[in-house]
Amino acid sequence: MFEILYYCGLRKGELRGLTWKNIDLVNKTLSIKKQITDRGGSVKEFQFSTPKTKRRTLPLNKVLLNDLKMLKEEVSKEYGFNDNYFVIGDAFPVASNTITSRKNRNCELAGVPQIRIHDFRHSCASLLVNNGANITVVAKYLGHTKIEETLNTYTHLFNSALNEVVDLIDNLD
Repeated sequence: MFEILYYCGLRKGELRGLTWKNIDLVNKTLSIKKQITDRGGSVKEFQFSTPKTKRRTLPLNKVLLNDLKMLKEEVSKEYGFNDNYFVIGDAFPVASNTITSRKNRNCELAGVPQIRIHDFRHSCASLLVNNGANITVVAKYLGHTKIEETLNTYTHLFNSALNEVVDLIDNLD
């Protein structure tokens, strides 16, 4: 669950809406086609809605691909399993507050500071930007419809890059 949030930069509702139908282990992709919004506070009373970005398909990195293969192998042993099962859940999606509770518990056990679930998305963007990914590609990867949204949200990531530009100019001599 946290690997998907981190490596793919998904929003919580997008994560909750993923079914095994959205994971293509052969072509190594994950497709975001819907998200889940709770209605009535019950996992059984959820509703699908269109994500902010209508649809996007992301390539899976090796670590996540391998872990998803292992997870699918394990959950496919459950009675009644089919590709409509939720990747994070079973026949029903995991409750929104369960994601937060698990994150809080894991942070406590690891002795690391608490972060918000949405901060996994910010960490994904930081990982990509700080390792030289093109900002247009990062925007598309995160599902931003306009590059300005990405630039405005992650401007702080470029401050150290400004110093690198000055160093580059200084080294032109």
